[in-house]
Amino acid sequence: MRILAIEDEERLLGILSRSLKAEGFSVDGAGTAQEGLEQIKLSHYDLVILDLQLPDGSGTSLLRQIRQQQRKMPVLVLTARGDIESKVENFEAGADDYLTKPFALAELTIRVQALLRRGPLIQENVLKVDNLELNRLTRQVRRGGKRIELSPKEYSLLEYLFLHTGRTLSRSMIVERIWDQSFEGLTNIVDVYIGHLRHKVDEGFDTKLIRTVRGLGYSLDPHSKS
Repeated sequence: MRILAIEDEERLLGILSRSLKAEGFSVDGAGTAQEGLEQIKLSHYDLVILDLQLPDGSGTSLLRQIRQQQRKMPVLVLTARGDIESKVENFEAGADDYLTKPFALAELTIRVQALLRRGPLIQENVLKVDNLELNRLTRQVRRGGKRIELSPKEYSLLEYLFLHTGRTLSRSMIVERIWDQSFEGLTNIVDVYIGHLRHKVDEGFDTKLIRTVRGLGYSLDPHSKS
């Protein structure tokens, strides 16, 4: 997971970077709005942490630019302002979460993990990978034009994979999202449901879309060979 932290206070930026790296994240830093925008244009980030008070402009303005460019990664806003007007303004600008300074690093980490589980903003109602299509309004799934009947859990699992196309999802992430409980005691259920999906989605097609990433989890990948 790659995170961009846009924060002009070098000491705080260093603390954020060290703390998130200790949790296994890859972290880049930017000290200005312009630097942050340039890095977003050049690289893919799974999440942005954005301070509102930057030396060359407001974080809110940068947030609007990010959304105008159709960048859909979650954005966590950091600010010293805790008034409701500021919160409303930034949520309307496209923020996904809001954390008031000073804050505990443990809370920041929890919020980051929650946003990453939620994934990027998805505005499309019909999602497609190769010739597999999922309609989020009708909850219908088709491949090659042929309808695929799924149970509610199978549909939820496939939708979750769709929302994170190309990204590996661990078994624990899937259990927490689809079954809404801890991973303990459910070590086999993900494998069972992935097997069901493979039978319904991939069987009979040359291109296998559901990929096993050995030791890590599963992904929906149009370039999958497994």
